[in-house]
Amino acid sequence: MLKAILASLLLAQTLIVPLTGARIRDIQAESLFHTLFHDFFPEDDGTTYVQTGDIPAMWLRDASAQSIPYVRFQAQYGLLRTRFAGVIERSARAIDKDVYANAFQADYHVWERKWEVDSVAWPVVLITAYYGATHDASIFTPNLHVAFQQIVHTYDCEERHGTCSPYRYPYHVSTDEGYNWNTGLIWCAFRPSDDPVQYRFNIPQNAIAAVALEDIAQFALRNYHDKALSEHARAIEERVVTGILRYGIFYNEKRHVWMYAYETDGYGNYNLMDDANIPNLTALPVIDWVSDFDPIYLNTRAFTLSMDNPWYFSGRYAQGLGSPHTPYGNVWPLGIIARAITTTDDREIIESLSMLAETDSEDGLIHESFYPDGYWRYTRSEFGWANALYADLIFRTLAGYTALDHVVDAQTIIPFETRSQVPTIVSTLQQLENAGDIVGALGRLLYAGREEAINQLR
Repeated sequence: MLKAILASLLLAQTLIVPLTGARIRDIQAESLFHTLFHDFFPEDDGTTYVQTGDIPAMWLRDASAQSIPYVRFQAQYGLLRTRFAGVIERSARAIDKDVYANAFQADYHVWERKWEVDSVAWPVVLITAYYGATHDASIFTPNLHVAFQQIVHTYDCEERHGTCSPYRYPYHVSTDEGYNWNTGLIWCAFRPSDDPVQYRFNIPQNAIAAVALEDIAQFALRNYHDKALSEHARAIEERVVTGILRYGIFYNEKRHVWMYAYETDGYGNYNLMDDANIPNLTALPVIDWVSDFDPIYLNTRAFTLSMDNPWYFSGRYAQGLGSPHTPYGNVWPLGIIARAITTTDDREIIESLSMLAETDSEDGLIHESFYPDGYWRYTRSEFGWANALYADLIFRTLAGYTALDHVVDAQTIIPFETRSQVPTIVSTLQQLENAGDIVGALGRLLYAGREEAINQLR
């Protein structure tokens, strides 16, 4: 029924996009909302369950990242508020159930229990995006208050993992040796890719934790009047920030520059790599840890997007970040998007968009990874997180949308730096035309969905 309704609507709007390459197709505005209409499910308990594309489970990280790009449209379509508020409440209930789990089923049963420091930070990033856009205080429920308490307590405990933590994992992870627990950094078991860490302190995950702790400190005081929780969150944040600056930055003898390490044990051992999954080193400006003109970040980015990074690959159709999570040599679109969303060079954005347009699916959807010498060899037919971040890239570079303080609460972690903005790559007139097509496409999809729901009730 939904397909029939969609077919009867006006033809899909084609965006104005400057691209280069051999396999270029038009970018349809409707495809940018695929994850919003295929991966979000309203539940009977008033929450919204979000599955990560083609896997029937809700990752806390992915669900938040899949929501954030679309929060900006609640001003035109207020019914989206209920959808995003439902994601926030479901994430809070999931954290209350098991703060160490990274993924849950629709009935709140744990799908996967891999302790990834960033998993519980991402819902806070979504809260900041949503509240900053709506000032809807109804999201600050008792469940969310408990979730904030759980996050802060767990981060505090995992700074002293060996003497405090109850967390154990049946394989891959040694929990009691090989790290310096006096760093102030938060102990990790798994990366954002769901792969086990090499060294216990993953720097990008600690960076987003610091961002989330600052936001929790503000929400705890402003919305819950919980001074003790606010002070506790800020104290941990200060230790984490100090730990990153002291233990997460090193001098690269080969390149003769200071740069961030991906992981460290706190004893002077570093893992020099970057993984396509975010948070990573390449995307540090995306989480507002630094601006994209910070010199240490620029040194780091030059490393991560080069063949010196053991997980950077190049082929006939693309080059970019890969991951140990997928076949060796595969490039992740998520990494290509991170490159585009952190550059200040128009040409780099156009090149990245062209690579994505050449290697996506026939429906304009984004894969998890693909072989750069043969884009038809890929993992996962469509990846909800990558679809959403790709849409965000389009919104910001082709339609003139800004970050709108949708990541942190109007401040950055490193003082005196201006927040990064992705440059637009088309004229103002084309931005307006693209923005109109995008908003119109969303309206048509929402209307079609409402009609489908009404017909099902008849």
